[in-house]
Amino acid sequence: MKITVIGAGNVGATCANVIAHKALANQIVLVDVKPGLAEGKALDMWQTAPVNIFDTRITGVTNDYTATRGSQIIIITSGITRKPGMSRDELIATNAKIVKDVTEKSIKYSPDAVIIVVSNPLDIMTYAAYLTANKHHSKVFGMAGILDAARYKSFVAEVLNTSPRDVQALLLGGHGDTMVPLPRYTSVSGIPVSQLLNQDEIDKIVEKTRQGGGDLVKLIGTSAWYAPGAAVAQMVEAIVHDQHRIFSICAYVNGEYGIKDIYLGVPVKLGRTGVEEVIEIELNSDERKLLHDSACSVRKLKMVLDDMNLF
Repeated sequence: MKITVIGAGNVGATCANVIAHKALANQIVLVDVKPGLAEGKALDMWQTAPVNIFDTRITGVTNDYTATRGSQIIIITSGITRKPGMSRDELIATNAKIVKDVTEKSIKYSPDAVIIVVSNPLDIMTYAAYLTANKHHSKVFGMAGILDAARYKSFVAEVLNTSPRDVQALLLGGHGDTMVPLPRYTSVSGIPVSQLLNQDEIDKIVEKTRQGGGDLVKLIGTSAWYAPGAAVAQMVEAIVHDQHRIFSICAYVNGEYGIKDIYLGVPVKLGRTGVEEVIEIELNSDERKLLHDSACSVRKLKMVLDDMNLF
């Protein structure tokens, strides 16, 4: 198994490191545009192999996509963060061009690879990679719901002073402020969370989850990387081991939930071939409205990208 991680920044490097520790690949290739960055981080990670006991060979290259040839999985973390004074449209235009470029270069050498997108804005960059790759949407999807659910579950565990291992939860919608946590589908060792927390406590956790990414930016001055990197690695594990895991990820919806032709956070079954099935769960009227509102926000961003005529 060969896996390529494009972008050797915090998220990409963390993702590669977790994948190596889990022994999910024989080889990981880390790619970046900055000379020496991927090479240096790959070398540093490889030198932990005798300590952390793994055999995955990690190499780094600067813009050399021939080194990625034959990858089964391509993970795209490339892109810039929004800078002061930069408009939303400028961010989309800049990162879409980057995602288009790296997708074209990587699929040239690994045409059959599954593509996982992490670049922001996540739902739109996944759509950009899909348009570029020109392959079935089951092979192109994004990391979002796993990260959002992890934050949500960690907050539930914190309030209840219990193990996060016992918390099960599901989130839908776009990756951002319009995400849709679902308390009705949240449980702790099978016990509905509504039996353990009152509505006010649940509402506070939901709001904290929606603000999770923004709160981290305020604290450390940049986007998170430990949790996103681990979330991607969990998706990779499901693919490599053909686990048929049910996760909420950024997947293509084409009629499910009454929503069509966009990438959005929905529960799927994930295995070796990619997205095997988009799972429709029962939603009440309030939950459905929140999901459709979130889809509307994503669609507006999609229209911004469409109007740029990049594809």
